[in-house]
Amino acid sequence: MSGRGPAGGGRGPAARGRGGLLRRHRDFRLLWCGETAGKFGASVTSVSMPLVAVAILHAGPFAVGLLTAASWAPWLLIGLPVGAWVDRLPRRPVMLIAAAVSLVLFAAVPLAARAGWLTIQLLLVVALLTGAAAVFFQTAYTAYLPTLLAPDDRAEGNSKLQGSASAAQIAGLGTGGLIAQLAGAVNGMYVNATTFLVSLLCLRRIRHREPRATARTARTTSLAGEVADGLRLVAHDPWLRPLTLFGAASNLALMGYQSIQVVFLVRGVGVDPGGVGGLVAATSVGGVAGAFLARRAADRIGTARALLLFELGFAVPALLMPLAFGGVGLVLFVAGGFCVTAGVVAGNVVASGFRQRYCPPELRGRLAASAAFLAYGTIPLGALLGGTLGSVLGPRAALAVTTAGVPLAALILYFSPIGRTRDLPLSRPRAEGEPAPARA
Repeated sequence: MSGRGPAGGGRGPAARGRGGLLRRHRDFRLLWCGETAGKFGASVTSVSMPLVAVAILHAGPFAVGLLTAASWAPWLLIGLPVGAWVDRLPRRPVMLIAAAVSLVLFAAVPLAARAGWLTIQLLLVVALLTGAAAVFFQTAYTAYLPTLLAPDDRAEGNSKLQGSASAAQIAGLGTGGLIAQLAGAVNGMYVNATTFLVSLLCLRRIRHREPRATARTARTTSLAGEVADGLRLVAHDPWLRPLTLFGAASNLALMGYQSIQVVFLVRGVGVDPGGVGGLVAATSVGGVAGAFLARRAADRIGTARALLLFELGFAVPALLMPLAFGGVGLVLFVAGGFCVTAGVVAGNVVASGFRQRYCPPELRGRLAASAAFLAYGTIPLGALLGGTLGSVLGPRAALAVTTAGVPLAALILYFSPIGRTRDLPLSRPRAEGEPAPARA
């Protein structure tokens, strides 16, 4: 085992008294900087890549939809085995390789455009491969963070990471449009490549090394058996099962309304296309507020009650969004979207901290991949649902149906053991004969 503890920095009350994590924990600061840069770049790409397809390659709506599908498809194709692979390997090198692959792929897009080689097929390949790299990076990152921080620091760490991710998303949406306007959509891909370079350099400078038990635990089952272990953990555990089912149902509803909100604002409310980005960015500010509130609410009312407050209570105002109309009525759309975003981010902070405490270290990669496989698998279905409802019922009615699904999804949590307790458990009880988990 490495000589450095899992926190890689100050621990305990005395250490915490010296200031927050970003001030006193060098390795977390580097991880935070790299992750924030990556989220900013991903947000820029969410604007730049569709614009490249439409403005440069004259692609139709179906081809643009395929780009989104290609970026999420790897979670369904390789998400489960990646979780088992990540549990067999040191997580930091996996993250370094994934960041390097994404850097090269995103930089290749503007270079291909200059050489005259850029096609929609090439964009689809880039979207698919960078999506695969994201599966490796996110799965390894989720399992790596708890080894970097002491248990008492994980709530603060999750809060800071979620808050900065929301802020980076807001900034990236605006920057992506500005770059496309001033320098061209293709050059926006250089920005994302640069953010992965920043992430790569930050990860490279982290001094903390994972305990050998995490990276080199002897394996007694096949890869398929380890994948089954992750799915079995999610399916049978009374706390992880409702969280995962809720994530799948919630993503279905969230992506359903997000896929048609632009159409609703432009055609249903009459908002000028130039104002749509500002309204969507205003709703995204709720993520920063949610990250700020998460720890405070969990400490005051308990982690399980806080999770219900954010995922159910903050979701109800989503019903205001389809009531929006021109002028002052746009406040309804912003207020509803702001609350939903705040609840999603705050709920993610609470749920992430719970999983990091509850899941055995040797299963964290498989848990992350299994949960993501099930939850992210509903994202393309939600987009298809929103588009279909919008075509059949019209934008406003479709928005009403999909936003109603946001609080309804949270009833899964309400009727589970989470709805009957104050605090989520601190650790997972071991089954009879199960070996003690390795130290995180």
